[in-house]
Amino acid sequence: MSTVLLIEDEPALGMIVRDSLEVRGFTVLYASEGNEGLALFRQHQPDIVVADVMMPQMDGFTLAEHIRQDDPDVPIMFLTARSQTADVVRGFELGGNDYLKKPFSLDELIVRINALLRRKPTSQPTTTALLPIGHYQFDPSKQKLMLGGQTVLLSHREAELLRRLYEQRNQVLERSVVLTELWGDDSFFNGRSLDVFITKLRRHLREDTQIQIINIRGIGYKLIV
Repeated sequence: MSTVLLIEDEPALGMIVRDSLEVRGFTVLYASEGNEGLALFRQHQPDIVVADVMMPQMDGFTLAEHIRQDDPDVPIMFLTARSQTADVVRGFELGGNDYLKKPFSLDELIVRINALLRRKPTSQPTTTALLPIGHYQFDPSKQKLMLGGQTVLLSHREAELLRRLYEQRNQVLERSVVLTELWGDDSFFNGRSLDVFITKLRRHLREDTQIQIINIRGIGYKLIV
């Protein structure tokens, strides 16, 4: 059965969630704060991370940044009472895969965990070559976009989106496909989040005026190089 790393600084809630997961057959690693959670992640390499956002010492967003440096694929779910759009978008931008607002149903939590685990890739192709995008060089494995002596470090989701656009360059990358693969579903909110990431990639690539990311209304996006 799958191993869940649970990081939650409210002891009562942490115990309830841990017990509920263990009853359903999950192996649960529990930490009460971010630094401890990161150490457990690096030691045990769990199948999924479920982390509170607001924690002492290291918050959930910072934890996610560290985890994404080690593992670009492990699913990360945030638990939080914060529901402002900016917070949610930031969580996805840092590599989060799902966002559950407190208070939540334990049944819903478990359904979402199982959904994320089903989407987790069993193997990930390793890309070591630099990909030419106009005058830029793109390193998908290190999430770096380079032009001359300048390097931009992309977020996990920016790099994955750019990789897909590159693989489909001069063709349409379907919006519904990329939303399902990177966000989990093609809901309206996730669509807005995708639009934010497209805008960021356009900004990163603006030094080469020959490069365009075109919006194909109602269908998707096309990278023209």
